[in-house]
Amino acid sequence: MPAGLSEQTRSQLLASLRDADIDRYLALLLMPDGVRDDLLALFLFNAEIASVRDRVREPLPGEMRLQWWRDVVAGERKDEAQAHPVGALLLDLIERRNLPVEPLLAMCDARIFDLYDDPMPDRTSYEGYAGETASSLLQMSAFLLDPAAALQTSTASGHAGVAQAVAGHLMLLPISQARGQVFIPADLLSATGLDRGSFLAGGDQQRAANAIRAFAGFGRDHLARARAALAEVPAAVKPAYLPVAVVEAVFHRTEKKAAACLSESVRLPQWRRQIQLWRAARRGSI
Repeated sequence: MPAGLSEQTRSQLLASLRDADIDRYLALLLMPDGVRDDLLALFLFNAEIASVRDRVREPLPGEMRLQWWRDVVAGERKDEAQAHPVGALLLDLIERRNLPVEPLLAMCDARIFDLYDDPMPDRTSYEGYAGETASSLLQMSAFLLDPAAALQTSTASGHAGVAQAVAGHLMLLPISQARGQVFIPADLLSATGLDRGSFLAGGDQQRAANAIRAFAGFGRDHLARARAALAEVPAAVKPAYLPVAVVEAVFHRTEKKAAACLSESVRLPQWRRQIQLWRAARRGSI
């Protein structure tokens, strides 16, 4: 238990995670008890920086907020961080578990992309973005579970993170479409005869459907590679990948709904996601 974390504080922080990131909250409840508080701190930090776009109207305040978190991670705002419930928890985690700060700094930098409406150039760029966000979070989760075993998880984390990021962006299609954001890589759009403007315009539903299915297929490919890699990693770190257990169902629903995903979320009902997570925890695989 992190120093000074009372049961009341823990309950409040868990409620915050539940509101901000229900899937990671549900997965956390199925992870080893001894490391839950540490993972809670990490997940809350991720929720903070991932939601900056939702809290600002212009990019500049968002960049300032991300810079604040960057400074906290770098140890430059200790007094301010101690007054912030997540900041205090994160600093305690970094110091107590010797958590590497470079991936946390890179996560903040990568989230600057979310603040703008620039197109994602290609699949390689998307893999880099996912690598510094979702993949990095998985890798650090594995580190908290077992630092030594985590040395064998970089390939699994890399592919699983891309699959998870794709599923997340598929679920957010109605929101990103309304904002004018396109996370589908431009080379996939181009292959289906679209670009950012024509995809957002939504005039050609068949081509939009093809692009969305291609994006889901891109995620499926990384999920298959993640599963192959996870078969070779120690059992001690496999709970870190529980949040990824819900993504295949997202791909399946996306492939069925296709262009309808632009106006209808493909997120599964919570009870179904809970069952998927529970089954994954029981069998020890995603």
